[in-house]
Amino acid sequence: MSDRLLLGTNKGLLILEKRGKTWEFVSESHRAIPVSYAMHDPRHDTLWACLDHGHWGTKLHRSQDGGATWEEVPAPKYPEGMEREPGHPATVSYIWCIVPGGQDQPNRLYVGTEPGGLFQSDDGGDSFHLVETLWNHPTRPTSWFGGGRDYAGLCSIVVDPRDSRHVTIGISVGGVYETCDGGETWQPRNKGTLACYLPDPHVESGQDPHYMTCSPSNPDVLWQQSHCGVFRSTDGGQNWQHISQPGGPVYFGFAVATDEHDENTAWVVPAVADEFRMAINGSLMVCRTEDGGKTWQELRNGLPQKNCYDLTYRHALDITGDRLAFGTTTGNVFVSDNRGDDWACIGNYFPPIFSVRFA
Repeated sequence: MSDRLLLGTNKGLLILEKRGKTWEFVSESHRAIPVSYAMHDPRHDTLWACLDHGHWGTKLHRSQDGGATWEEVPAPKYPEGMEREPGHPATVSYIWCIVPGGQDQPNRLYVGTEPGGLFQSDDGGDSFHLVETLWNHPTRPTSWFGGGRDYAGLCSIVVDPRDSRHVTIGISVGGVYETCDGGETWQPRNKGTLACYLPDPHVESGQDPHYMTCSPSNPDVLWQQSHCGVFRSTDGGQNWQHISQPGGPVYFGFAVATDEHDENTAWVVPAVADEFRMAINGSLMVCRTEDGGKTWQELRNGLPQKNCYDLTYRHALDITGDRLAFGTTTGNVFVSDNRGDDWACIGNYFPPIFSVRFA
């Protein structure tokens, strides 16, 4: 299990470490600047931070000394002449995530952006180029649009550990897309999911996967916490099953985490609904399934159960071994060392938390 946490917050990148029995604040970087996402690339022992300066736009920084110093690298940029819609140039308005390529692609990195572009680097992040085959997919002009933000956001990237040319991405709002040939072609993979906000909820594209990930022990098993429920696929996204809890709390939310060794086990952090983005009935819970979504267990021990308004964003839940951690919009961080059975709050009064990742 990892003993280091990277917190991307509204006021910078915070690093916490477990020393003995307690978690301690180690450092902060990019002070007072929103960090939309931060992660550790174990291939080069490099930290990455995606910054949202607001007035100055999006920035990308990396550290090769554990966060002691940082260097800015050129952020992804749409090619001249690209338009997000007729008459409106395509510009990167937000960086949602940065993800390493496969082990056989040591210098490959992917970046997901708003308004829905996937960028790729093959030189370790020194430069990025737009994956135009996805951007030019015929469904984009008609089926990709903004949900909680103004434009579509590419917020999930899954690289198959068995085949680096096999990549599955999630666009909010747009849906799940898959390439099996290194990005030469892309196919929508949304059969069985729901777009409950559209006249036809079963459209081929236009779904809203808030976050999608795979089971490390079996990458053909995909999980997504969607705007319209929790879904699971056992055939690499060809078909999805709706595994929300009828009448129960597991339905709306943003984050999902999967067990390293068990393809049937996953965790979500439920919220009330899209118009009430807060803890259900004022009490915070994490829900776990150990049978592929047939049943769910509510995990509450150690979490606030009264007057709680916390919400967990899509990248703010992570797992390493039996240890889980998640952060909330009210600046609380919770950790469990026993798969969610018991929780401890390891930090209060942090800025709103956008991402939580073990390093």
